[in-house]
Amino acid sequence: MTNFVLLHGAWHGGWCWARVATRLRAAGHSVFSPTFTGVSDRAHLLSPQVDLITHVDDVVRLMDAEDLHDVILVGHSYAGMVVAGVAEQRPDRIRTRVYLDAFFPRGGESAIDLLPDRIAHHYRESVSGPGFGWLIPPRSLEVLGVTATEDIDWLTPRLTPQPWATYTAAVTLTARERDVPAVYIECTSWMRVFASSAERARELGWPGYELDTGHEAMVTTPEPLALLLDQLAV
Repeated sequence: MTNFVLLHGAWHGGWCWARVATRLRAAGHSVFSPTFTGVSDRAHLLSPQVDLITHVDDVVRLMDAEDLHDVILVGHSYAGMVVAGVAEQRPDRIRTRVYLDAFFPRGGESAIDLLPDRIAHHYRESVSGPGFGWLIPPRSLEVLGVTATEDIDWLTPRLTPQPWATYTAAVTLTARERDVPAVYIECTSWMRVFASSAERARELGWPGYELDTGHEAMVTTPEPLALLLDQLAV
């Protein structure tokens, strides 16, 4: 049995992993999929003070409270930033970190630094307008590659704005984080916003995988994703 900790991207909650988590548990694994402070089912805790450090603390405290070791830590999209921060603080508890179409930062970088310029500009406009200066409104699911009506109907009412400080706070990293083994999974059937992060991983010689799906792989292709994660647990 492997301990999987599955971390969601911006605007989502831990519930978005349900289709993958069910399959991993059926394969005999233990699965945790927390929701970060201030979003989705924890939106009642939202404040301008919620930032990347808050979300790293969410996961570190979970791992400590559950006494989790030999963890496969999976971060989707924004949560690649969180994976890096957690690996810095608890490297001895993590077997493998998995970046699923996710930011792969270097020390001193923030999420907004890693977005393509055009998309970063769109984010800043959204924050300054409908985001009231401190929130990132949810992006269109169709832009993210979600097209099935049942998936859109499931996701849409559960998504909430993302605190802007989670994208502007820089992550502090040392060799502790770099020593944790890692793999990168890129979703290839959309605009490939995270291509530069995938390229960084290739340059470091990480094992790399591709999924022929849009950005929301845990929703659109849960079976192939769960099979791949199960294989990484061997």
